[in-house]
Amino acid sequence: MMISSNDELPRGGPEPAVDINHLRVIRGKRAALQDFSVQIGRGSITGLLGPSGCGKTTLIRCIVGTQVVTSGTVTVLGRPAGSPELRRRVGYLPQDPTIYNDLRIVDNVRYFATLYGFDSHAADDAIDRVGLTDHRTALCANLSGGQRTRVSLACALVCQPDLLVLDEPTVGLDPVLRADLWEQFSELARAGTTLLVSSHVMDEADHCGDLLLMREGRLVAHTTPTHLREDTGCTSLEDAFLSIIKRSMRQAG
Repeated sequence: MMISSNDELPRGGPEPAVDINHLRVIRGKRAALQDFSVQIGRGSITGLLGPSGCGKTTLIRCIVGTQVVTSGTVTVLGRPAGSPELRRRVGYLPQDPTIYNDLRIVDNVRYFATLYGFDSHAADDAIDRVGLTDHRTALCANLSGGQRTRVSLACALVCQPDLLVLDEPTVGLDPVLRADLWEQFSELARAGTTLLVSSHVMDEADHCGDLLLMREGRLVAHTTPTHLREDTGCTSLEDAFLSIIKRSMRQAG
């Protein structure tokens, strides 16, 4: 297994946004996460990458507090994951859009604003941040896939979260829309928001400051795009990831 030196923050340094220790999750009769430990620093984009079924969504659910944990701890912004104090500090964009088709864009976002205890101005700001101001009165049933993702993102942003967790936000989108979303994520990070973004598309890793590479419920590397290329000698991040997987399999054997 290859874990780079940035796997743990320096002692005495800033408190991590997410601190996971020896996390284990059993779903059905299968271990979805196995002895998973990692720290995620604040104010950056961390990519959570790996093939479908490797445990990315389960890990995300642990962080947002919706997953039953078998053992281990998950601390988010200094509090246990799922604590009531985190409801207005953690934004979550699941794989499936969390919007109501029979409502307009503005009504969906205002509904989530009310749930978080914010007013209509916060909803308007969130709609503007995702570039949908000109479409705010459109019925969600008539939106494209990319627009639906943007509405869901606005709903997650309406509470102005310190931590934004996004589960496969670019799945099914064309390259132009994907690039536009990543630019928005970068803007959020520059403004101080911590982002955790899962993906199974390795070329998206170049948009991230840190990378968590997963396989079969385990963390096989905590690194950066530059270090990953240097460690493997591969120019392609996909080839680099495959190299790390093969190395971890040899070590496990």
